[in-house]
Amino acid sequence: MSKERIQLCEDLADIMPSEYQDMVANATFGNTSRGWKDIGTSKELIEEHSLCAGCPESIAFRFILASIPNPEDTVFVGSTGCTSLVFPHIGVHNIHSLFGNQNAIASGLQRALKVRFPDRIKDVVVLAGDGATVDIGLDMTMQSWFRQEKFTTICFDNELYANTGGQESGLMQKGFVAKMAPVGKVFEKVRLPEIAFESGCHYVACLTVSKPNRVEKAIRNAIHVSREFGPTYVQLYTPCILEIGKQSMEGLDEMKDAESIGGRFVMKEFMTDEVKEYLKELDAKEKEEKKAAKAKAAAAK
Repeated sequence: MSKERIQLCEDLADIMPSEYQDMVANATFGNTSRGWKDIGTSKELIEEHSLCAGCPESIAFRFILASIPNPEDTVFVGSTGCTSLVFPHIGVHNIHSLFGNQNAIASGLQRALKVRFPDRIKDVVVLAGDGATVDIGLDMTMQSWFRQEKFTTICFDNELYANTGGQESGLMQKGFVAKMAPVGKVFEKVRLPEIAFESGCHYVACLTVSKPNRVEKAIRNAIHVSREFGPTYVQLYTPCILEIGKQSMEGLDEMKDAESIGGRFVMKEFMTDEVKEYLKELDAKEKEEKKAAKAKAAAAK
């Protein structure tokens, strides 16, 4: 998607829905300084969605869409689950894959885009739940890492199969009892961030979505690193408030509790030494660009 592609035809402008006209006027496509602060003013960052009221996944979706550095040339690959209910509402190209094969689809897509557009940056981002990522799709997830495919995998970890009634997943906490897992989880939560790093991911981040600036930084880091080095992985805690017995306004509190000292979602990052140096250089470059833009704006007044 891009500003050029969503322009209104003058002959049909008067009959186009007001929501589309608003998106054309206010979309952040092409804006290099776009970020989570644009949420609430830009239609393509999900003004409405079909998820449950207060769902943390809707928060995560907004932050991710606002954080991708190249929305005009980004393709999301989703999988069956709650996430698939949101993709029809977003203003970025996306593909719905079969349950679990999202990383295989993304592998072929990334390679095809590289051949079709050799001189243009095209980002592929996988977005799926814990069932599609670590259970049903674990083989294809890990094989893409082994092959060093250059795209980012994002897992919405709600620690169970939220879309189909609350079955146990590999990322569920030990001992947790769900509606369709009455015995309780008998083994520990799979340490997928550590496995991802050991399987060849060059940058890995695990966090909640309670702090938008952290999410934005992790997503940008992951995508930039995937372009230069290879596979990256981001695991976001997006609890299903219905399945864990919370009210619609309690999702944020749940995430804050999980990221507190000693909690299971205290933010952690893994990266190679080469990536660490690369991100330092990237941060320095961005600071210089912001400083220059600020000076230019001040001079124009």
